[in-house]
Amino acid sequence: MAVVDRLRTERTTFSVEFFPPRDDAEERVLWRAVRELEPLDPAFVSVTYGAGGSSRDRTIRTTGRIAQETTLTPMAHLTAVDHSVAELRNVIGWYAASGVQNVLAVRGDPPGDPNGEWVRHPEGLEYAEELVRLIRELGDFCVGVAAFPHGHPRSADLDVDADHLARKIRAGAGFAIAQLFLEPEYFLRLRDRLAARGCDVPLLPGVMPITTPRVLAKFGELAGVPVPSAIADQLLPLADDPAGFRQAGVDVVTRLCERLIAEGVPALHFYTLNRSKATRQVVAALGL
Repeated sequence: MAVVDRLRTERTTFSVEFFPPRDDAEERVLWRAVRELEPLDPAFVSVTYGAGGSSRDRTIRTTGRIAQETTLTPMAHLTAVDHSVAELRNVIGWYAASGVQNVLAVRGDPPGDPNGEWVRHPEGLEYAEELVRLIRELGDFCVGVAAFPHGHPRSADLDVDADHLARKIRAGAGFAIAQLFLEPEYFLRLRDRLAARGCDVPLLPGVMPITTPRVLAKFGELAGVPVPSAIADQLLPLADDPAGFRQAGVDVVTRLCERLIAEGVPALHFYTLNRSKATRQVVAALGL
């Protein structure tokens, strides 16, 4: 089923994101999380994409296995990094052959240095909107794109960033998933900017349960902005109390989600780090 169809519900639902396992041990951990989340019927399950070798192959294999062996709706990621158009066509074909009809199209970061200069493959694509068009041309795919509540690092300002997002949607994207944030106003203003450009597609907030000081630091890295001082001041004094830190972190994210649900988001997209317990805690607390 298409992701956009799964999002057409009268109440907020949720989705989850995994990354491809690096080895067999990580694959077992991932599949434990998949099986633990399956009974909760998330709207969809996404698997991120590594452009190189084994990571790419595991993305394709994992997404295909979810399609074939579970009741879940899978979504595969695809990036333009280090790929010719011919290679991208092959990957899209592999997805279709595996029963995967939902794809998140992202340009991707330069390998080795996310903040480095973007260099297009000589026979590849320059922009995510081109990747959206390519995927839509090759089959009956439902395509999503990335959105940036704090603005993409390479965008001049928030309005320019919203213009880029609007172009991706007009190229054929049916929904967008936001990068991490902890202050809801950034997401809500992005939604306003998108609506002002006439783009009426589901915009999903990206959230990540904060369970350890390491995850809190990872949040800042993934979001590209410092952790808000009010939240850091609340959590960091608990750094030597694992249980207390975990509970306080889950509470912070639960309150964020409650605000977003009150604002009418269609779904919450959980970055799980290939674990299920904290996501299940938040989902249960929210009654989803």
